[in-house]
Amino acid sequence: MQKWFGSSGVCVNEKGQLLMVLQGKPEEEKTWSIPSGGKELDETFEECCIREIREETGYTTEIEEKIKVKRMTHEHLNLHVEAHYFLVKIVGGEINFQDPDKLIYDISWKTLDEIKDLELTFPEDRGFLITYITNEIQSKSLFD
Repeated sequence: MQKWFGSSGVCVNEKGQLLMVLQGKPEEEKTWSIPSGGKELDETFEECCIREIREETGYTTEIEEKIKVKRMTHEHLNLHVEAHYFLVKIVGGEINFQDPDKLIYDISWKTLDEIKDLELTFPEDRGFLITYITNEIQSKSLFD
């Protein structure tokens, strides 16, 4: 069985919106995802997350905390996936299409209501993302 390792960045702005990218190969239907991608050989999962966000969105970020690790096996593809999810904050840059793989078609901040109806690249993440953003909004509103 082949193994794929990667990272994903969860970035929530002060309005409670989630940073997402519209992605897909030219021949595929385009779907929404949080910035993510495969880990390069000499990278840590944290470095992978920061690089993927920069490549896909133009933003420079810092890791705030590790959120979770998703492990899945796709028997039909003979593939085991391990994706590390991190909460990140933007520390620089601006929205900029600079994806070297040319798979990104849009970059947008999505509200909770929008996330409920979006066509997601990884539909299994919808519940986790909605719960996580809701908790982030609630925890931040306690301090306002």
